[in-house]
Amino acid sequence: MQYLNEDIWFPNVNKASPEGLLAIGGDLSIERLLLAYKTGIFPWFETNEPILWWSPDPRFVLYPEKLKVSKSMKQVFRNKDYKVTVNKDFRAVITQCALVKRNGQDGTWVTDAMIEAYVKLHKLGYAKSIEVWNNNDLVAGFYGVDLNNGVFCGESMFTKESNASKVGFISFIQNTNYKLIDCQVYTNHLESLGAEEISRDTFLKFLNKSI
Repeated sequence: MQYLNEDIWFPNVNKASPEGLLAIGGDLSIERLLLAYKTGIFPWFETNEPILWWSPDPRFVLYPEKLKVSKSMKQVFRNKDYKVTVNKDFRAVITQCALVKRNGQDGTWVTDAMIEAYVKLHKLGYAKSIEVWNNNDLVAGFYGVDLNNGVFCGESMFTKESNASKVGFISFIQNTNYKLIDCQVYTNHLESLGAEEISRDTFLKFLNKSI
């Protein structure tokens, strides 16, 4: 386990724990965040915890060409008149993600500091939001980091209506030029849409090739 200071660096990801925890501390500066994502590392911690940096093995990813759209979701697209936008209201999306109550978590990992850091990334063109609207109401969305190299690193999503977040995600994938979507860690929700686990080495080779 490595403890970070003000210097912008990370240890080799092979030093991560079996759970994927690599380092503690540092800050959420733009320089450190960009270095993290470019080397397969991401921050994940709850309120009142120190900053924790992760690089799990295996890595959970989605290849856009392997996207699965179930019959029930195809019916949702036919019957629901949702509007999907990109970067229309990044702050609203990340704020809603922070408010989601998640099983096994007492607080939120989308802290105020995280919100401000990713809003800065967004203003610099490195973070993107996808919004799902029902009339004028924001009912679902997600955000992530765009490395401008064919890889989109998904961070968090929220939904206020059943299947609305899937509508946004599917629409995003079907209209994307990304070659890989980094989903970070396993969820049933994303596995149902075609996401799969690959080794960290495979992920890093893809990431390095893209960069």
